[in-house]
Amino acid sequence: MLTAIDIDADQTDRDFATFLPGVRRLGVAFSGGVDSSVLLALAVRALGPESVIAILGVSPSLASDERRSAHDVAKYIGVEVVEVVTHEGDRPAYQANGPDRCFHCKDELFATIDDQLLHEHRLDAVAYGENADDAKRPDRPGARAATNHRVLRPLADAKWGKAKVRAIARALGLPSANKAAAPCLASRIPHFEPVTPRKLQQIEVAERGLRALGFRDLRVRHHGDIARIELPLDDLIRAVTDPMRDSIRSAVVMAGFRFAAVDLAGVQSGAFTLSLVRINHG
Repeated sequence: MLTAIDIDADQTDRDFATFLPGVRRLGVAFSGGVDSSVLLALAVRALGPESVIAILGVSPSLASDERRSAHDVAKYIGVEVVEVVTHEGDRPAYQANGPDRCFHCKDELFATIDDQLLHEHRLDAVAYGENADDAKRPDRPGARAATNHRVLRPLADAKWGKAKVRAIARALGLPSANKAAAPCLASRIPHFEPVTPRKLQQIEVAERGLRALGFRDLRVRHHGDIARIELPLDDLIRAVTDPMRDSIRSAVVMAGFRFAAVDLAGVQSGAFTLSLVRINHG
């Protein structure tokens, strides 16, 4: 169960509750990441564990390790997880993998969380974990889907950025407090290259193999036969030094790639999308 937080708990709770007006039962679109974990935990503090459920969208774009981790975090918080199967991969616009791919994914998720599910669990509203920093970024088209489906975003409305959210997560002792960002597997595929189940599987297997070697914050970008590996700068020398170099190559080849390339730029959040949206907004 949740421990007492050593930041200003009362003020945090009051600020959060302000953005749940009239809500007695809440569904949280949950991924197990730090943002949705804090949202879930604060919702429990505001409404009680019996009045909150975690809704986890399951599809080929969700790595199995992330699925298990989400269940572990929700169990720690003390909340039931309701899984819904989403079919964004069947949408031609999602498969086309334009810069708006995230919109089609979130639109599918929020459409799947339909009136029947809300009625079954007696929910007054659904919320998701957009924070104030995300709200400022031009590469987050999923926010438009949230608006279209009237999904709440209490963290962003409270003007809490990533640093504040992580501080709350640490104070609550959440298992995800120091978890690296883990965007969906489709984000590893360059825009306008089609998203396919085969590519998603290759990425998942390669990333699992690298985590087994001790790497935590990483991306495997899919470039056909080439796996472009992004790691924190502190990990680069270790990655290209034997015997780790050969172990990395073996893990990538076993996932179905022919070549492994370590990107000297390190981990790059929004690497594919930001360059395109900056051009469009420039």
